[in-house]
Amino acid sequence: MFENKNTAIVVTDPQVEFLKPVGAGYGLTKDILEEVNTIDNLAALLKTAKERDFKVFISPHYFYPHDHKWQFGGAGETMMLEQNMFARNDQYSPVVEGSGADIIEELKPMLDDDTIITSPHKIFGPESNDLALQLRKNGIDTVVLAGMNANLCVDSHMRELIENGFKVIVATDAIGAPGKDAYQAAMTNFGFIANQVMTTEEVIDQLNK
Repeated sequence: MFENKNTAIVVTDPQVEFLKPVGAGYGLTKDILEEVNTIDNLAALLKTAKERDFKVFISPHYFYPHDHKWQFGGAGETMMLEQNMFARNDQYSPVVEGSGADIIEELKPMLDDDTIITSPHKIFGPESNDLALQLRKNGIDTVVLAGMNANLCVDSHMRELIENGFKVIVATDAIGAPGKDAYQAAMTNFGFIANQVMTTEEVIDQLNK
């Protein structure tokens, strides 16, 4: 059973870029999204969290114009920058509604003033944002992790949070991935590293107790 005083839902990159057909990365993730019913499971997870008063943290991916001046990068970040993914006009303007950087519409009704949207992570993990700080400041020591992409940002967030002393449960069907091989690779890693892996239905059952 999860306690809402110390347990939170953390969602990485619940954004248009990989979750909707207009997104630049959707062609890579479409099959797994459909196979595991990612969007509906994310919505159900956040709906239950809101109803049961569990805190929700969003760790988004944003790139600003100055990020395109980086002098080197790995394959994944280079691809995202070249395709102008998760792009925002600047740090001061709101996210353009419906853009690749925008949170998908299915989740917006569950986001409110109590939702903590962290500063953006820049590569895959939360080392470059304030997620761990925000979790600690809110008394959170247990995280239910979901979002995009399983083998990249979800995996990287899981590893960093584990290394920082958090208990991490991965909701295995509230995530997506760029293909079946990537999804299976992530499942293998989750099994070795996470404190527990659960389906969304199993997580919701625990949130409701």
